Amino acid sequence: MTTDLEIARSAKMEPIEAIAWKLGISAHEIVPMGQGVAKITWQALKERFSKPQGNLVLVTSVNPTPFGEGKTVTTIGLTQALCHIGQSATCVIREPSMGPVFGIKGGAAGGGHSQVLPMEDINLHLTGDLHAVTSAHNLLSALIDNHIKHGNEAKLDPTRISWPRVMDMNDRSLRQIVIGMGGPANGHVREDRFDITAASEVMAILVLASDYADLRTRLGEIVVGTSTEGNPVKASEIGGSGAMALLLRQAFLPNLAQTLEGNPAFIHGGPFANIAHGNSSIIADRMALASADFVVTEAGFGSDMGAEKFMHIKAATSGKAPDCIVMNVTVRSMKLHGGAFGDRGGIRPDKATLEAENVEATTIGAKTNLDRHIRNMAAFGIPVVVSINRFTSDTDSEIAAIAHAAQESGASSVCITEVHAKGGEGGEDLAHAVVRAVQDHVAAGRPFVPLFTPETDLLAKAESIAHRLYKADGLDITAKAQRELDRIRSWGYGHLPICMAKTQYSFSHDASRLGAPTGFTIPVREFRLNAGAGFVVAVLGNMMTMPGLPKRPAALDMDMDEDGNLMGVFG
Repeated sequence: MTTDLEIARSAKMEPIEAIAWKLGISAHEIVPMGQGVAKITWQALKERFSKPQGNLVLVTSVNPTPFGEGKTVTTIGLTQALCHIGQSATCVIREPSMGPVFGIKGGAAGGGHSQVLPMEDINLHLTGDLHAVTSAHNLLSALIDNHIKHGNEAKLDPTRISWPRVMDMNDRSLRQIVIGMGGPANGHVREDRFDITAASEVMAILVLASDYADLRTRLGEIVVGTSTEGNPVKASEIGGSGAMALLLRQAFLPNLAQTLEGNPAFIHGGPFANIAHGNSSIIADRMALASADFVVTEAGFGSDMGAEKFMHIKAATSGKAPDCIVMNVTVRSMKLHGGAFGDRGGIRPDKATLEAENVEATTIGAKTNLDRHIRNMAAFGIPVVVSINRFTSDTDSEIAAIAHAAQESGASSVCITEVHAKGGEGGEDLAHAVVRAVQDHVAAGRPFVPLFTPETDLLAKAESIAHRLYKADGLDITAKAQRELDRIRSWGYGHLPICMAKTQYSFSHDASRLGAPTGFTIPVREFRLNAGAGFVVAVLGNMMTMPGLPKRPAALDMDMDEDGNLMGVFG
């Protein structure tokens, strides 16, 4: 069987200038960043801010499983399919983090005949945006400790600094550390932590900022800790926000690449959806929406994660809600949620067990997990098109079971998608269904209905998400988290949006609770204020903001040959 890497290498990339031209972007409006990749200039962005906006399609999914559901494959494949049927379309996806690339995923540029190119460069640094975020974040970390050492004019309490350090790699040993060892010359001894770059507030600011001025303002509004008098201390008081903005000057500009079929694709920003807000940048969306009739974007992990955060954080900031939601699902994911592989899904089953027909488990999974995802998304007033990402081992009976359940749950259409094997041609039915859904939605003028208003108290927002989307009985807030919540409210941030950080594998905080669990209470371990980004993170259960590597990391299967060509897990 031809590998993803072989397919990508066999493709003939078009010049990036030709890709840009398909969106009405001229050669002088891009800055080439290597073969097949370019940054969009600031002038080009500014000139399109006031142009009419196209239709936005959000691709989300059921709760992810160890088998992979192909959400990025569906996002890219739908874009190719829309172009294939004669529509003007592009996609906007996130940039891969080195943590998952070298940890579990091994790559995040799609797969089969539904990929973005150049695949190897995209998976390995791309244009260095995540490294710029890392540098900007850690510059502030260094300035904080330097500020304390040289007089501490802001009266920052060294025992109540909330700003961590970050790196773009999974390293569990850095979750809790002590810095400043070795005497006064090395600074003040204190506890600290590392988060992964994707969870950095700087990353959130990068993807939510509307322009350079907004970027600079948001960086200054970052709260780094508490003063000895109990007041918030901001980055602007430390003095590093201007230099941080300078480090992000190029990273703020969206990256333009292409699909296997020569369609334009934007790749920009990389926040995780389980520990951050899980969506690509607003500025890339704006550029895409001003350049194409249909823009396909994806939200990380299941709809209870990235899609919920799209509705309440990204859409609230950008003012643009989706015109259609595509719910990606697979037979194997429904088997898992239907109990085919044990109560917890267990260790990945062998190939024969994974591929054996099990209509009963598929039906149970579809009538529980898929049903809740569809009903949750439809409640926002947006049509939901279900895309069954077909694998060769799926049987007609299993496919029919999912289709029947999805229709009963209120899906506007159900389509079988084979873009991995066939590219755009394999997504024609999905493309037509999406166009119909968007046209009907726009014609009907149905309003976007979030779960709450912006003025709602942030705890009430968290409780609403827990009750209405997760179906939890309530929240169990630790004493530490309650103190943090009280402080956030006293500082005037009590009405910010809430970003729920929890496991992606279940509607609950417990990854072992498959299907559509009920009868549980969600523990809230802490609240973290991201004032610059404009939201508060609620850390649920045992969620970590610095992931660890698996027993056998993907990095162990990667190498390069004597000509510098990538070998291993990507292919």
